[in-house]
Amino acid sequence: MLLTRLAEVSREVAAAAAVSRKTALLAGLFRETAPDDVPVVIPYLAGRLPQGRLGVGWKVLGRSVPPAAEPSLTVREVDARLTELGKVSGPGSQAERSRITGELMAAATADEQRFLLGLITGEVRQGALDAVAVEGLAQATGADPAAVRRAVMLAGSLQTVAEALLADGPPALDRFRLTVGRPVLPMLAHTAAAVAEAVAKLGGCAVEEKLDGIRVQVHRDGDAVRVFTRALDDITDRLPEVTSAARELDGRRFILDGEVISFAADGRPRSFQETAGRVGSRVDVAKAAREVPVSPVFFDALSVGDHDLLDLPFAERHAELARLVPEPMRVRRALVSGPGETAAAEEFLAATLDRGHEGVIVKALDAPYSAGRRGASWLKVKPVHTLDLVVLAAEWGHGRRTGRLSNLHLGARNPDGTFAMLGKTFKGMTDAMLEWQTARLRELAVSDSGGVVTVRPELVVEIAYDGLQKSTRYPAGVTLRFARVVRYREDKRPQEADTVETLLAAHPEVRR
Repeated sequence: MLLTRLAEVSREVAAAAAVSRKTALLAGLFRETAPDDVPVVIPYLAGRLPQGRLGVGWKVLGRSVPPAAEPSLTVREVDARLTELGKVSGPGSQAERSRITGELMAAATADEQRFLLGLITGEVRQGALDAVAVEGLAQATGADPAAVRRAVMLAGSLQTVAEALLADGPPALDRFRLTVGRPVLPMLAHTAAAVAEAVAKLGGCAVEEKLDGIRVQVHRDGDAVRVFTRALDDITDRLPEVTSAARELDGRRFILDGEVISFAADGRPRSFQETAGRVGSRVDVAKAAREVPVSPVFFDALSVGDHDLLDLPFAERHAELARLVPEPMRVRRALVSGPGETAAAEEFLAATLDRGHEGVIVKALDAPYSAGRRGASWLKVKPVHTLDLVVLAAEWGHGRRTGRLSNLHLGARNPDGTFAMLGKTFKGMTDAMLEWQTARLRELAVSDSGGVVTVRPELVVEIAYDGLQKSTRYPAGVTLRFARVVRYREDKRPQEADTVETLLAAHPEVRR
């Protein structure tokens, strides 16, 4: 497949408003896709490079290269060149990266150059690899959309299913079954603003603790235990205590869904950063386990014995979980019959927050396990933290944000009236906001390095964030987690912005 065709469809999918139009565009592309092209086409549609980060910065990418007059690049040619680029290292690597990138861009048309720059910089984000892509694949192959969704769920990969479907047609879907030892994509939750809203939507439900840990899927077949992350990475060797816990359960064959979390000596959860650091540690695992032990906490059963439980209602799946897993290893929960018991659900949320957890997930008792989907039958509720911070600087954007100031440097007030940087964000901005803030920040600019514009600390912005984590990179010793812009507060002066002291007082868990 020519790269120009993929770039064209990517651009049209991003511009299309109707789901039916997006589906038709993807179906047309999939009809033209050879099975051997799938490992490149699927990641490129998602704006992801199979090679991961290439180590190429704007010093290389920013050079202007005259485009080719006619398209000739195939997706596999591009993939091969980017693989070559990703392997460059050592003395002279900068020059070699420039050479390879220059040759690739010279072979690309202007439209292809824009698409490649977006891919390499991570600016291609049209959400093609979601339910719309599954529908497009079904439409292209004449397969039942529900059967394709289930195959993707069980395979844990749209790419794997697409290769099989395009090669062998709908009968290939029969190969994908729930198998112990092969992870499936986890079921995800939508967000609700409040517990009352969630209970009103779901009726009879379970209100469960939302732990700020690492999502895991634990598979056991006899003495063999494997532990997978939400992204389906095998981390068994890093978590010996989880393997031991799984072997202590009565069942010999099962798939369980849960989290691993680390608790402090007082029984309260350690920060997410500590748990994530432990799970990510590959060196001296025994020492890491002694210093930051983790515990598995399960909340669902996908398979027990030889029985696939995915299509059973949650109430029945949890009953199987309770028979297999002792209460201390299960997430705390409260059952609610409907809106008439909202007060009990609110009390459970309050108690959960008091125990140091981040919120609750409200789950419909009659819902099946929709693996790999953000189903409406699971609703997460957690307090939204907001801060009024001051913009200290902003970075010029790349890709579709070229020419606009995008990534904001955010600061809170120090006791002496200066500002301590807490982190950066480019999330939550509409196109209109980007245009406005570019013009406003240029008025406040005191210097421009070509990449970063430093501004007078006068503009206040309301920021939502999920929590804090320790960081040696910033002067206050902390940084914001998942910060995003809510709105600008031109009604506030910088002297009214939140202080570092107030922020730290609201998050005592990061000061231990």
